[in-house]
Amino acid sequence: MLSSVNLPGGELRRRSEEDERLMRDYLAEGDLISAEVQQVFSDGSLSLHTRSLKYGKLSQGTLIQVSPSLVKRRKTHFHNLPCGASIILGNNGYIWISPTVNEDTDNTGGFVQNLEPVASSDRDIIARLRNCVLALAEHKMLLFDTSVLYTYEASSAYPVKDLLKPEVMADIVNLTEMRLEAEG
Repeated sequence: MLSSVNLPGGELRRRSEEDERLMRDYLAEGDLISAEVQQVFSDGSLSLHTRSLKYGKLSQGTLIQVSPSLVKRRKTHFHNLPCGASIILGNNGYIWISPTVNEDTDNTGGFVQNLEPVASSDRDIIARLRNCVLALAEHKMLLFDTSVLYTYEASSAYPVKDLLKPEVMADIVNLTEMRLEAEG
């Protein structure tokens, strides 16, 4: 069940019978969305809400699944990284990496998908971030914005494809660990 939805243009709607019928105009089974869990019912079903424009349909990115215990619980899970990508670190272990969008011009709540090709430079950044997240997860390090960013910076000495090699993973994770310990 999805309630408290921001529709295109930023209109906040509470669930009604009419909204339930019209929701299929915006969302369909199989769509990838970002939402807050409002309530978990005894039968395992969920009540979700998308009360702000940062939630909605996801597109133009990559989804990674890691153990939920590796995602550090923080006040905010949406991060625009200085490398030019955005990352959502979900408490459920799902991590979404996409090019950073201009929030001033994109107020559709994710219901109007951008189907323009992603620039090669953005794809390289997303692939590097993905491989960095996988390296952190492989070495059982907590995932949060700073650890991901430090790993990304440590990975710059290697080609993107080499980041999946075990010895390279160990090297960049060790550099990240040392940097986090030095700060902390």
